[in-house]
Amino acid sequence: MKVLISGGGTGGHIYPAVAFINHLKNQNDSLECLYIGTENGLEANIVPKEGIPFKTVKISGFKRKVSLDNVKTILRFINAVRKSRKYIKEFKPDVVIGTGGYVCGPVVFAAAKQNIPTIIHEQNSVPGLTNKFLSRYVTKIALSFPDSADFFPKEKVVMTGNPRASEVVKQRTVTGKSKIKELGLDPSLKTVLIVGGSRGAKPINDAVMETLQQWKSKDYQCLYVTGQAHYETVKEKIDKETGVSGIVTVPYIDNMPAVLNEVDLLVARAGATTLAEITALGLPSVLIPSPYVTNNHQEKNARSLEKENAAKVILESEMAPDRLFKEIDDILTDSGKWSSMKEGALKLGRPDASADIEDIIKSLTNGGKQNG
Repeated sequence: MKVLISGGGTGGHIYPAVAFINHLKNQNDSLECLYIGTENGLEANIVPKEGIPFKTVKISGFKRKVSLDNVKTILRFINAVRKSRKYIKEFKPDVVIGTGGYVCGPVVFAAAKQNIPTIIHEQNSVPGLTNKFLSRYVTKIALSFPDSADFFPKEKVVMTGNPRASEVVKQRTVTGKSKIKELGLDPSLKTVLIVGGSRGAKPINDAVMETLQQWKSKDYQCLYVTGQAHYETVKEKIDKETGVSGIVTVPYIDNMPAVLNEVDLLVARAGATTLAEITALGLPSVLIPSPYVTNNHQEKNARSLEKENAAKVILESEMAPDRLFKEIDDILTDSGKWSSMKEGALKLGRPDASADIEDIIKSLTNGGKQNG
């Protein structure tokens, strides 16, 4: 079977694609895969490191206001479609999958125009411009949130979830040392993981810094991921403050799925990948959506969990140290509330997302055997 995948720009588009490719590799020894991205996006670093063949096209996004840059974008799109056709002709894929980002536009469009089965995967509750555009041409649309179905042709949508969910659940079967013990925490205590993303989030950092003295009086502990940009400042403040205990800070975690399997509560932004992981695990959360994303999709993602009692949502504009700490304390000290939130998260989880997307491929490609 030959699978061509395209996705780029942010980790939220790339990591689900990589997770799905890894799933396919485990299921099919004869799998041939090609990934098309951009040379300047995160995918140019992430994908080759995974040992996945990688090619590039040059593309940019449309400005939402009238702009001369949009003329350049149209020309880049036309050139990227031509280059994508060349890659497709050489590789001869059975199916082409887009996981989001501008780069998917010309790649998936070129494949659809050549009558190759095409799938787009939408991670968010509100789709971006590229997937809305491609929805007219693709064969099937795989969804992570039921809410996004309203934006697409009904006859094409299939609810699958996000492949990262499958990957994080798979970590449960991986034997080895406790990750949180390696980081200096006690595995026998309840643990809250606070993280603002790889770059950190200043409002979350500021709130946590105001609660340092409160952790030492609790029978649970905190693993606080500051982000690389904020780590030195946070570490300096903690070192200067006397009597701080019950909280361990790190700049970054390289194996987040392993850590998520060991903690009891997550405080984080509401990116689609994060929500896929925690619902698959049944992990309660306090979500602080980023207000700096297109269409405010993080808040809409978070509200989907809140509606099922799987999460508490605090808007950044409402963020206060006492409120954040109270939400954490209320959940970790009330076993009934924690259990109810766990059940709500599991109800939304799609741990078989990769297998469900594979089933779509099989239905479109004669069992996935068109090219072997």
